[in-house]
Amino acid sequence: MRVVLKDGVAEFRAVWFEGEKVRMIDQRILPQRFEIVEVGHCKDVANAIKDMTIRGAPSIGAAAAYGMALATLSKMDANEAATILKAARPTANDLFYAVDHMLKSIASGCDPVNEANRYADDIVQRCTMIGENGASLIDDGCSVMTHCNAGALATVDVGTALAPIRMAWYAGKKVFVFVSETRPRLQGMRLTAWELVNEGIPHAIITDGASGHFMKKDVDIIIVGADRIASNGDFANKIGTYEKAVVARELGIPFYVAAPVSSFDFSIDSGDKIPIENRSEGEVTDMEGRRIAPMGSSALNPAFDVTPSKYVRGFITETGVLSPSNIIKMRGDRPAD
Repeated sequence: MRVVLKDGVAEFRAVWFEGEKVRMIDQRILPQRFEIVEVGHCKDVANAIKDMTIRGAPSIGAAAAYGMALATLSKMDANEAATILKAARPTANDLFYAVDHMLKSIASGCDPVNEANRYADDIVQRCTMIGENGASLIDDGCSVMTHCNAGALATVDVGTALAPIRMAWYAGKKVFVFVSETRPRLQGMRLTAWELVNEGIPHAIITDGASGHFMKKDVDIIIVGADRIASNGDFANKIGTYEKAVVARELGIPFYVAAPVSSFDFSIDSGDKIPIENRSEGEVTDMEGRRIAPMGSSALNPAFDVTPSKYVRGFITETGVLSPSNIIKMRGDRPAD
């Protein structure tokens, strides 16, 4: 991704391996500060996933692959490492897919670092193809709405939901992006907007509650990412996605999901089987370490919601744009293990 720093412009990935360390952009402190965190143990990678130093389903998967590589280098039992990493966050399918991929690769004698690097490179290539396949859906002068962050930070590089926007912008199309803030952690305001600023793409941050207001008259298309997609096309994404999809259908706005095949979980037949992570009350009741809710009030904080496939116009994947009824074709297009 393109990052504008005080001393110039540089290219970074969200996570990479260097000098027997896993390095990652600390997403907890953006956009106020840009810092690189480095960790040298599988358990530290798991903690970075858990505390959202690294986040976004494909980036979590790549980080987990590197965590498995670290475990092998330190002579840690691979199955123990796999258990620790899989326990870090429950919803994103890429985490489980990446760990299982690395278990098979390690058992077959592959070099773990090379294999983890290959896995990360493959994600970037697939996101590039998602961008190319989705860019044609964005007309010149189009206004696009997103939710949460499904850009380069969430996907090692390029993005899923942001990939078609990037490719359309690179092709010279005029686009405008409505960035919903994404309470309670504000990934849209803090991360998606930061990426768009670095690319110079016109956009505006809106409160989550203003989405319907702008969808009514100003939004041409909605593109979101996904953390897990069931066989029938039901999908989990950041909390607040479901209502956008419902309103989009009411208003006739095309609603698309951009995701690589590693986000599809063909072991479950519907969204009812997707586990939903519940996070701490403090993310809702506190802001920057200070409580803003009344003492004595409790809070509920599901990190994701599930949107039924009937609200989805299509899935933008590396294999093309597929309707919910055709996603079963992706069984044969999953990355080789």
